[in-house]
Amino acid sequence: MDKPLAPGLHIVATPIGNLGDLSPRAADTLRNASLLLVEDTRVTAKLLAHIGAKVPMMRYDDHSDDQQRDAIVARLADEPIALVSDAGTPLISDPGYKLVRAARAAGHEVTTIPGPCAAIAALTVSGLPTDRFLFVGFLPSKAKARADAIAEVAAVRATLVIYESGPRLSDTLLALSAELGERKAAVGRELDMIYKEFTRQVGEFATETFVAKRAK
Repeated sequence: MDKPLAPGLHIVATPIGNLGDLSPRAADTLRNASLLLVEDTRVTAKLLAHIGAKVPMMRYDDHSDDQQRDAIVARLADEPIALVSDAGTPLISDPGYKLVRAARAAGHEVTTIPGPCAAIAALTVSGLPTDRFLFVGFLPSKAKARADAIAEVAAVRATLVIYESGPRLSDTLLALSAELGERKAAVGRELDMIYKEFTRQVGEFATETFVAKRAK
């Protein structure tokens, strides 16, 4: 039987593809929360169905205003509320840090239930140095702002971890090449889904591409 969940904000990492990666502790937290703060109710509903749970959900994203955040914080003294993203660890290029800051400022308990993170998963299979890395997140979409952002980190002696959408990937790679020059790179997608793909630069022009189908 699940233990009662303490009041406060619970930050729950969720699978990035393979539902088997949801930890027992994360599942218990989701089942016992009084409210789930989610990016997309449809995505989280599938996860709840997987663990056989029905929990009230509220959309929480970059468009959530101060009034909604204040209302959530006011409930934390008496209720356990869980924050999840569509996939991976919340707050990593996802909304949430303002909520965590407000919860801590109000004296409420903030607990993390660690788990999958796409940035770390990509880094570990990239073949690039992992002793020092800088998570950059998403670069600006406009060319000038993107070039300026890349220039800011060009001198950093570490592996750069960057998120990007499929339609913008080509432009971003060209911008990175223009600003950083010759530099080893790797691109991965769907890292923990049935079809995962990873491309690694192994020479000036050559690449190796790895495509694997996960066993069911």
